[in-house]
Amino acid sequence: MPANAGTMKAIVIHNYGGPEVLSYEDVPIPEPGPDEVLIKIHAASVNPVDWKIREGLWKDRVKHTFPLILGWDAAGTVEETGILVNRFKKGDAVFARTDVARNGTYAEYVVVHVKDIAFAPESIPAEQAAGIPLAGQTAWVGLFEEGNLKAGQSVLIHAGSGGVGSFAVQLAKIAGARVIATTSKGNIDLVKSLGADQVIDYKAEDFTKSIKDVDLVLDTIGKDTQAKSFEVIKKGGTLVSTVGADEKMAAKYGVTAKSYMLISCGTRLQEIASLVDKRMVRVLIEKIFPLTEAKQAHELSQLGRAKGKIILKVI
Repeated sequence: MPANAGTMKAIVIHNYGGPEVLSYEDVPIPEPGPDEVLIKIHAASVNPVDWKIREGLWKDRVKHTFPLILGWDAAGTVEETGILVNRFKKGDAVFARTDVARNGTYAEYVVVHVKDIAFAPESIPAEQAAGIPLAGQTAWVGLFEEGNLKAGQSVLIHAGSGGVGSFAVQLAKIAGARVIATTSKGNIDLVKSLGADQVIDYKAEDFTKSIKDVDLVLDTIGKDTQAKSFEVIKKGGTLVSTVGADEKMAAKYGVTAKSYMLISCGTRLQEIASLVDKRMVRVLIEKIFPLTEAKQAHELSQLGRAKGKIILKVI
């Protein structure tokens, strides 16, 4: 255990609210259970779910108690392991998507169940590794586990330059799919560099006019974007959404609609790490903030225009 009398620095909220409720405080270092690992955090990432929980938008979905440490992506090193943990040892470089129902990763330490942990990619720094767990796995699950994407099929990925979208473009291309993505004009070249075969500026062009009969749509936006997406899916095709899929609309168009939330898996995360180390997948970083500037990081995330990931550097 660290030598600082059992306390750590963390970003804590004591009630729901805006970015101003984020407070930099001393809190107790958590202790790992028999099948858990204490990770010394080097970097954490900021995801939209973080500020949605901060604002209370998830209070009916996940029961939290205050004070609450936000953030659930981390990259760091193993500090201590539970008695049943044999795969990891002190000093190992690891990363994880932690349990969203527990205290999170805007902190110097976090306790994580061993099943959620993977060895970090060796070829990138912790700041980049921290950007992978939620976004990378969300893309993977949407494309392959929920969307059943196969080589030779076509997929439309909305927000191709965003956290999930940037991983999805790369993973779909690796899998041999024809990849179509939407983004804003300034990000077109970036999304093409990730492997997209066709990129559409959603502000200047109605994608329903240039796309038809895709096998799969990956939707992280919802609302009008999702409604229009049903028009371009082939009969029997699929739309998967992280923000809730309209099953009535899907039935009208003769397609399948699936809503999903990520259930993290260390084995899946290890596969993504392998792709990163093979230089097949890269991590886009919009900006790195120090932990003390979590408020500014949340404000940037809420603008919804980040290219790739927003990171908090802890140490």
